[in-house]
Amino acid sequence: MDVRSSPHHLAVARMSRATSASGAFPGLRRATRIVSRSAERRADIDGLRAFAIALVVIYHVWVGRVSGGVDVFLMVSAYFLTSSFLRRADSVTAPYLGRFWLRRFARLIPAAAVTVLGVLLLAAAVFPTSSWNTIWSQSFASLFYAQNWQLSAESVDYYARTETFPSPLLHFWSLSVQGQVFLLWPVIIAGGLWVARRLGLNPRRVLLIVFAAVFAASLVRSIVYTAADQQLAYFDTWSRLWEFALGSLLAIIAPSLRIGARFGAILAWVGIAGVLLCGIVLDVESGFPGAAALWPTLSAAFLILAGQAETTSAPVRFLGSTWMVRLGTIAYSLYLVHWPVLVAYLVITDSASVSFVGGLVVVAVSLALAMALNRLVERRAEKASASSLRRSAGITIGWLLIVLVPLTGWQTADRIRSAMADPQANPGAAVLLPRNAANVIADADIVPGGTAVDTDWVDFDSRCTGDRVPRDGSLAATCLETLSADGAARTALVIGDSHAQQWSGTLLPIMQEEGWNVVALLKGGCFFAPGEAAQVDAECEDWEREAASYAEDFPADLVVLIGSRAVAESPDERLPLGIEERVDQIVASGSDVLLIRDNPRYETNMYRCVEDNGREAAECTRPRADVSAEINPAAELGSRDRVHAVDLLDFLCPEETCQAVIGNVAVYLDQSHLSASYAATLTPAMRDALASIPGIPIG
Repeated sequence: MDVRSSPHHLAVARMSRATSASGAFPGLRRATRIVSRSAERRADIDGLRAFAIALVVIYHVWVGRVSGGVDVFLMVSAYFLTSSFLRRADSVTAPYLGRFWLRRFARLIPAAAVTVLGVLLLAAAVFPTSSWNTIWSQSFASLFYAQNWQLSAESVDYYARTETFPSPLLHFWSLSVQGQVFLLWPVIIAGGLWVARRLGLNPRRVLLIVFAAVFAASLVRSIVYTAADQQLAYFDTWSRLWEFALGSLLAIIAPSLRIGARFGAILAWVGIAGVLLCGIVLDVESGFPGAAALWPTLSAAFLILAGQAETTSAPVRFLGSTWMVRLGTIAYSLYLVHWPVLVAYLVITDSASVSFVGGLVVVAVSLALAMALNRLVERRAEKASASSLRRSAGITIGWLLIVLVPLTGWQTADRIRSAMADPQANPGAAVLLPRNAANVIADADIVPGGTAVDTDWVDFDSRCTGDRVPRDGSLAATCLETLSADGAARTALVIGDSHAQQWSGTLLPIMQEEGWNVVALLKGGCFFAPGEAAQVDAECEDWEREAASYAEDFPADLVVLIGSRAVAESPDERLPLGIEERVDQIVASGSDVLLIRDNPRYETNMYRCVEDNGREAAECTRPRADVSAEINPAAELGSRDRVHAVDLLDFLCPEETCQAVIGNVAVYLDQSHLSASYAATLTPAMRDALASIPGIPIG
């Protein structure tokens, strides 16, 4: 966030030039004179930003909640930006916009780049390798002001890995939103001024209408989106624009307002109480940015108006005090560094919260780093960017390269290392087959590596084509296929959730070798059984019902389902609710059914357990009897005509112990999903099981 010295602290001489420049816009003259008179006493606004930053840090470190301080920043930044452009109304042209963007980002990017580089160094030193991919992608997104969209995409991605600690770059979401507005707002303001100039209209009135429309449209979107999907709305730029529009409206209207000392004092006390109490009274993290975000933004607006009044109330004196102004000078750097320092503390101490003393350490380190970053990078970049546009461009590009070059080099080196791994060192389930003499190399790296675990999912060749495409659009979006060269080949149909997807990794090599087509209907989190789907949501119910109709209307030679439902850390494995009904329907349509027993599920991320404790650690194993039923729940159903049950639990829990690593291959990629790498090593065991089933031409 651009939380350095504001345009309100410009010299009086510079203000007088702005006043004369407003000659083309008579409607700006009085507003400019008012702003000029108040320019020297607006240290309270810098103090307001410092106060908001302090609340952000305090709430993050000790309270574990969101304060609403970021919303104050978003509003205040637009207030400053709009005020600045209005004072230079005659000079706001295309060249001016180019100069503004070059200088603004030359001031912002260096400190941000140093922060990202520090996070990368920290990740290489203390973060588990399974977190590197996320940090890499978010580093790119943070540098190019797209972190909010990156986080938004991850928030709705069923297959995104959930971590036990937050991303050290999570806080860049608000910087990204603000950076996007720094690109958009000057265009809106310049457009409004151009229209006013061409039509002879009052520019303040034109911009008032424009920003009022943006405010209304964005606020409505924010309320609707927050109610429908708050996590997605939280990072959505369009749902945040009203907060910036509110700041712009304040910048347009405030100079024309006359506020008495008594009313100003009331505004000040109400405003400071609102900003201070917002995070305590409201659940900011799960309720914003809907109408509730009006609380902190209007509170900040009250404080700005109070500072404009002739009042000496305590809140205004406090915000304009020397210490708050000094904190304001490092506020941008403090915001940048405090979150990575906090996350690093949690990772290094392996804790989920911070004690009071630990919080003092986090805050002290953050302040020290912020002062160093401000003095060594931020101030120098600001001074250099003011000298010439060419230097501004050079600063921006240079600092980006300082991060991008080592980042891409790190990624390339990791890919090369993975490509050079010896496949013989990672036999996986093959070590459990009696006919194999596979020897495990004790010190071999585990497959998949930490940077590959995010993508270690079973893939099909393409989306469904031809007559295999379901008529229902939502079902068609979940239809995948891997086809043989023989157009008349037999077909296997896999239906289910992400567990069906992972278990299909044991089947695909066999089916390809045998010349079968494989079609899959896969929807993450939606089990193929009516009783299970009903417990998820209406969308899952509709999908499950359409998938059942597809299996009836286009009968395959073999329909593959997950035949049991494991319960995390429990032996209460059971038959999926309503699966008997679906099996009977599919068999009646002419297909055989293969029921694969579900794998155990855990409350611990098994891959992370191995990273943290080692592959032989007792924390990463479970007695088989504690996580699975004694008898396969699908066994009885599998005794029916044309229904077959396959149980490969012995290859997940050899010798009655469920393991996280077998044959130097990670069995799981998270709490419950088999890694595609391990599923592939189960292919020989699956082939043996299929070869023993009469009526299925395999083997």
